[in-house]
Amino acid sequence: MTPGNNGASTPEDDDPFGYLYEDGQASGATPPRSGGYGYGYPGPAAPQQPGVPRTSYNQVRTVGERQYGQVPPQQQYGQGQPGQQQYGQQQYNQQPYGQPTAQYAAPETYPGGAPTRQGPPADGGHGGGRNGRGPNTKGLLIGAVAVVAAVVIGIGVALLSNSDSKKDDNAGAKPSGGASNSTPSQPSDTPSNSASAPAAALPKQDAATLKLGGGTVLAKDVKGAQGTGGAYVNGFNQIGASLTWQADLPSDGGYYLYVRYATPAKEANATVTVNGTANAQPVRLGNFIGSTDPNLEKNWQTTWTQVSLKKGSNTIKFSCEQGNQCDAVFDWVEISKTKK
Repeated sequence: MTPGNNGASTPEDDDPFGYLYEDGQASGATPPRSGGYGYGYPGPAAPQQPGVPRTSYNQVRTVGERQYGQVPPQQQYGQGQPGQQQYGQQQYNQQPYGQPTAQYAAPETYPGGAPTRQGPPADGGHGGGRNGRGPNTKGLLIGAVAVVAAVVIGIGVALLSNSDSKKDDNAGAKPSGGASNSTPSQPSDTPSNSASAPAAALPKQDAATLKLGGGTVLAKDVKGAQGTGGAYVNGFNQIGASLTWQADLPSDGGYYLYVRYATPAKEANATVTVNGTANAQPVRLGNFIGSTDPNLEKNWQTTWTQVSLKKGSNTIKFSCEQGNQCDAVFDWVEISKTKK
């Protein structure tokens, strides 16, 4: 066919709906259902002959000519179809489970049908997970753990680096005033004046070593005395009896004067004179333990009185004066800066 030559047929012959027009009907066109191919309704394409041009490029197929599937005729209830298989056996041409039946299959599944469109390959996708089962949570968890581990390792390395740099700075720093090349100094034989001297021990003395007067004597027959050899001072129960102590003190001030004694389970007292001046109140030699046994061995106890002493030597005297109750024996005397 050449330009301007449409073949033997006229354009209206290609009109598949020519039988609907009045002029087509007047020309004897019949609809397809009548069994023929009416005006403008070409029939099946004839095989092209060699050397004969095509008469039309519009090869129209009659509606209903292509059959995609036929529904078998309905049988009466209770009657099987011809060639029906027994229960449990698949019928001939029966589609497997999950596959569409022939009458509902897509046209492209039949010979001569539309070509099957190739879609993009299935991709699991980054958000689709594996096999369409959702996101890959295991991979995400592993990634999160790896990130946390990297952060922790980075912090540890930074701390170690900072510590090493501080050590290097301290090692490179010079001592204040510069390094000295002089040899180490030898220890001095004399003590430094800046060193604080230890506090001087305050005096304590056995009564048996004191200066005795007015009939006082040493004795050892009462057990429990703490003096050297168990000696103590007896004979104090008479007017004029005395014990005199020379005590050296490191400084002036007030002190506590302690004395250990024993009485025959009754009250006693004595006059205390410091550097020639008697205290306003005698020292009480009381029965503080509340004993009722006159045995001196069971009545050893301690008492104290406050005195004012000077730095250096001090004369301290215990005496039995008029008005004192002096029935007591003496074990030792002591001076203390604090109350015990």
